[in-house]
Amino acid sequence: MSNSDFELTGQTALITGAGRGIGLATARRLAAAGADVIIAEYIVENGEQAAAEIESMGRKSMFIEVDVRDSGSVNRMAEVALAAFPRIDILVCNAGIAQGIPAEECSDEDWLNMMAVNLNGVFWCCRAIGRHMLERGSGVIVNTASMSGMIANTPQPQAHYNAAKAGVILLTKSLAGEWADRGLRVNCVSPGYIGTDMTAEGMSNMDWYPTWLAMTPQGRVGEPEDVAAAIYYLASPAAKFTTGSNLVVDGGYTSW
Repeated sequence: MSNSDFELTGQTALITGAGRGIGLATARRLAAAGADVIIAEYIVENGEQAAAEIESMGRKSMFIEVDVRDSGSVNRMAEVALAAFPRIDILVCNAGIAQGIPAEECSDEDWLNMMAVNLNGVFWCCRAIGRHMLERGSGVIVNTASMSGMIANTPQPQAHYNAAKAGVILLTKSLAGEWADRGLRVNCVSPGYIGTDMTAEGMSNMDWYPTWLAMTPQGRVGEPEDVAAAIYYLASPAAKFTTGSNLVVDGGYTSW
């Protein structure tokens, strides 16, 4: 393995949910490795700021507003991206939401919205960009799953979140098997507790946060950059023989 195995110069990445947290950290990491980065984001202000930051690093970038719950919006995202860039080499499906709610109190709307963002949205993006990659015969997809797709967290109740993330893991493996002989690699990362805006409410909840730390062998939450590094590896040529894998980045949480 050489440094060239981690070189992304000349490649274009599209990252959903790239306006903050893990998505923004990933955009920075891939740009630093030489990739141009398309910022696909629901919150306009965040998306515009992220694209400007990537351009300040000397890389090409653009912001595309997208609602991953809507397959039409995702298809338009793909059309706009491919009109501006000749190809998309790397897709990172990172957009996601979290909610702690007891299963018996989970409304139809709560359940359907969770699935729409965290599972349907991943499939819509994989399908839209995957078609382009399949036509070319090459491409890399990295999906953001969660350790919650492998275990049921405690003490917060989040059955709908767990179910959606479990779906992402198996969707990833399914696509990897279908597309491997057509030049695509599809993997996912499963973060543990990471210090982002999405986990800020839980980290301020003293009924939850001490348990999170106690159940994590490293005794801390991770940083967005920890997950971005894993995504970078899976997106890079260094992982050329890796597909259908779920790379867990959880400080040891699932080892106990």
